[in-house]
Amino acid sequence: MKKIIILSALFLVCKVYSQQVQWASKLIKYSTDLGGKQYGVKRILGKPDAFPQGGSSPNAWVPKNALDGYEFVEVGFEKPQTVKQIAIFENLNAGCVTRVLVDTGNGKYTGVWGRKKDWKTPTYRATLTGDRNYYFGRKRRKIQKAPEVNFNPGIENIILDSPVSNVVAVRVEFSFALVPGQKQIDAIGISDSDKPLDASISVNSLFEELQQSSVVDLGNVVPGSIAISPDGNKMYVTNINSDKDEIVSFTKNASGNWGNMQNETSLSTNDYYNFFAKITPTYALKGGKTYTRGTTQTGFEIYTYQNGNIQFEKDVNVVAYNNYDNTADASLTKDKSVLIMAIETDFTQGGSDLYFSKIKEDGTYGILQSMGKVVNSAGDEFMCHLLSDDKTLLFVSNGYSGFGDNDIYLTQRLDDTWKNWSEPVNLGSKINSNDYDGNPYYDETTEKLYYTSSVNGELKVKNITIPKKLLMK
Repeated sequence: MKKIIILSALFLVCKVYSQQVQWASKLIKYSTDLGGKQYGVKRILGKPDAFPQGGSSPNAWVPKNALDGYEFVEVGFEKPQTVKQIAIFENLNAGCVTRVLVDTGNGKYTGVWGRKKDWKTPTYRATLTGDRNYYFGRKRRKIQKAPEVNFNPGIENIILDSPVSNVVAVRVEFSFALVPGQKQIDAIGISDSDKPLDASISVNSLFEELQQSSVVDLGNVVPGSIAISPDGNKMYVTNINSDKDEIVSFTKNASGNWGNMQNETSLSTNDYYNFFAKITPTYALKGGKTYTRGTTQTGFEIYTYQNGNIQFEKDVNVVAYNNYDNTADASLTKDKSVLIMAIETDFTQGGSDLYFSKIKEDGTYGILQSMGKVVNSAGDEFMCHLLSDDKTLLFVSNGYSGFGDNDIYLTQRLDDTWKNWSEPVNLGSKINSNDYDGNPYYDETTEKLYYTSSVNGELKVKNITIPKKLLMK
């Protein structure tokens, strides 16, 4: 009898503290929409991805009357449930929700909440200093200090006086004249609990146990792309402080510090941009070469690499190559059989997306194929770096819940189609700041991750020790 009582008590505890949460999964009706693959009304579906960082995001809905007008949206949920809370995530200038109604399965909406005259939406000042357009020129590497902008994101956590059963849909009405400035809506969620819904960042808890990253002193060099020699003793950095973004190198001394800077003039022959995307024991992938649009040229070259000697081998050509930008990001498998590229075209899901291409018998690469919607968001995915297991991919994105303007993420290839990848995981707050972080390059010899980060408005190289077992599975 005592065991039954104990088990019953445990069941009650679980029942009390469990929270059933659903995010809008279906769009039913809406007032206006800007359309397009970014900022469209469908961006409101699913869990929050512009929170907790807040601020402008292509993953949020921007109505046509987002400055001063009346708007509404009706969304459905995967299954009926009892609702105690409705949460609306306003990632720009919150405080515009005026009325909320629910449908309990009869196709009719009943009002459950209305804004009172003295109602105040809790908002917070976004930690971001500005959106990505201030940071990136079209080369996606040069940054500028962004002006301080007050975004005031917030979550309208509406707690109902009494739970409502069998809710299948929600209608949210807005008056965007209540608060000045542009408006965006990230997500709508429901819960059977009065515990306020919030957004979470997908992070492996082990990443949070790492030591804090540190700045690498490179003198007056303003770093762009980074590449490390296979033995871990030489670092190639694109100096975007130079006239044509030239490659410089640093050598690691006996104390483990980087010094002896050399101008690599023989590797800086491109007129526009010079950078190494990847260096392996047998080859180096170099980018930034001017190419002719409408051809198979990509602007990337493969060099042979032997004991530090680098010699041109061939251009990287891709069938029907097309890219809005003048340059791209790329990585290769260790045998050069599969090419990964970050480009933007008419067919990308958002801005820049990740694609793959397999090598052909003549040494060129076939048509680029998307790596799928699990990895590619309505934002930008770029600065890709494939590790030696040919399965682990590091990349940069502004399309997921993160700590800052651009964060570094990790995904794993799940099969040999190259179209199925694991849900991206943020590398955590020891690496990603509340500003810009990018250009990841993992040195497998020393097990150190190198990347660029905006520190007090200036671009710096940082590094951090990460055991390979945390990255490569």
